[in-house]
Amino acid sequence: MNESSAIKTVNLSKSFGNNLAVDNLNLEIKKGELYGLVGPDGAGKTTTMRLLAGIMLPSTGEAWVAGHSIINESERIKEKIGYMSQRFGLYEDLTVMENIIFYADLYEVPKEERSQRIERLLGFSNLASFKNRLAGKLSGGMKQKLGLACSLVHTPEVLFLDEPTNGVDPVSRRDFWKILYELLKEGVTIFISTSYMDEAERCVRVGLMHRGKMIMAGSPSAIRKSIVVPMIEILTDSSRRAGEIIKEIKGVRTASIYGDRVHIALEEKGLKDIIIMKLKEEGVVIKSYREVMPSIEDVFISMVARD
Repeated sequence: MNESSAIKTVNLSKSFGNNLAVDNLNLEIKKGELYGLVGPDGAGKTTTMRLLAGIMLPSTGEAWVAGHSIINESERIKEKIGYMSQRFGLYEDLTVMENIIFYADLYEVPKEERSQRIERLLGFSNLASFKNRLAGKLSGGMKQKLGLACSLVHTPEVLFLDEPTNGVDPVSRRDFWKILYELLKEGVTIFISTSYMDEAERCVRVGLMHRGKMIMAGSPSAIRKSIVVPMIEILTDSSRRAGEIIKEIKGVRTASIYGDRVHIALEEKGLKDIIIMKLKEEGVVIKSYREVMPSIEDVFISMVARD
């Protein structure tokens, strides 16, 4: 394993009966990098996280985290990582402070370091004024921040976050990401899984996962540029009906709906006029349309459709 790497996998696979949850995964994440594993539910993201955190053994292949093998040195790995699962184990009948102290005990944080470290985490996560509140009385976003604080109490080298903002309101999501960027400045390696494609744009590098396979990896800009076909965006109040009509037009690769917008990948630019004419003939009111750069979600949908 390269000394500059925090995580490396070689042909990592995990099966549950006949279900291949992770299929020959090969990736390398540098120290101090923010890497996003992106894909829908069932893609294999959580299984990958659990393998790398040393919680389960692979069926085949190998991986190293913070220089240690997940097969032979899983206990050493657990000392060097923070792992925040989708259902992080907060104790709702304990206060914010009591939860953090519990995890400090669990990770055997030295007594002489605790006070300063805990006060810093409370300030870092904006939980200082809530330290005496029961965890069960916190909002969803604040629970996520507390979970993060508990994961950081032993100052890990690598932080695993499994869909940490799932179901959290947009403001809390933004605050959560601000905290992650501060951690990056301190050299922490962050490996985050998400089903939110907009969050993928915030990562240094991204891996797109589908049915256990890594179907593409690279920087967000490189992934967006991987679609070389023309793409247009149509704004309409009838986006779902427009999408159904557009998908029937020959030469349309994909039509993806984002609220009141439809993103359309075309075989050739000339199809744009045909699409606009067809929608107008069908009585769809078009507010505006323009050429756009594909988003990561557009790339993902296009690759899955091709697969």
